[in-house]
Amino acid sequence: MPTINIQADISVDVLISAAEQLTAPELRHFTSHVLALNAKRIAPSVTHEEAELLLRINARLSEDVQRRYAELIVKRDAEKLGGEEHAELLRLTKHAEAFDVARVEALSKLASRRGVTLSALLCQLDIASPADA
Repeated sequence: MPTINIQADISVDVLISAAEQLTAPELRHFTSHVLALNAKRIAPSVTHEEAELLLRINARLSEDVQRRYAELIVKRDAEKLGGEEHAELLRLTKHAEAFDVARVEALSKLASRRGVTLSALLCQLDIASPADA
């Protein structure tokens, strides 16, 4: 596990500065823990399972994947996509769709656990519904 040298009295600025030293995977790991901590503070009654669901709900594709996916879509729309790139776009599309399905499943499971509709949960979590996006 990586270590970061920080002062004893830590300001938010120093903490951000320390986070800037993390690699992308370390930062994602750190962020997931911060999100879980925030979820516990917002709703102290959140169970461990609900916290895990919230982590899945708030997860995002890596910046590299998002960037490459966007690049390939631009090329596709400009009709300049080669065969290998087309295959890569299909693979990334399948990956993104699977990621979205896992997120929707987590949303559905959390709504069920809380006894609310999916629409109500989206409002509680301040998440725009796909129709609003």
